[in-house]
Amino acid sequence: MAPIVDSLAPDFELETVDGDLVRLSDLRGEVVALNFWATWCAPCRLEMPDLQARADAYGDRLTVLGVNFDETAEEVDAFRQEVGVRFPLLLDPGGEVQRLYRVLGYPTTFFIDSEGVIRIQHLGLMSAEQIDQYLEELGLTS
Repeated sequence: MAPIVDSLAPDFELETVDGDLVRLSDLRGEVVALNFWATWCAPCRLEMPDLQARADAYGDRLTVLGVNFDETAEEVDAFRQEVGVRFPLLLDPGGEVQRLYRVLGYPTTFFIDSEGVIRIQHLGLMSAEQIDQYLEELGLTS
């Protein structure tokens, strides 16, 4: 089933670059920004610091997850260190979760409410103002 705005986000479990397991359904009660990206994607690199800033600002009210497209843990870790990302970067070997969410380009971000429902899908680069607007629509204000 393809993800549809106003429907339940498809559940998945992926490993972080650090070897921890993250299951989307375990994050119910929090707003989730689910960002699909790749190390070679220039717009992804540009929006990562804004996503990190929101993860820092909202603390436990917002979880940002970066789902990488089928790259090695070493490549993802090098990117994380270079860009200074601290939110969980998930490995998607074979791109299974990318297919589940029907991601056609990078970056693609899904904003999921605290009930686990997709409320917003954004294709392409987001500005800091757009991220703030989406979070506000989901009830988060700084």
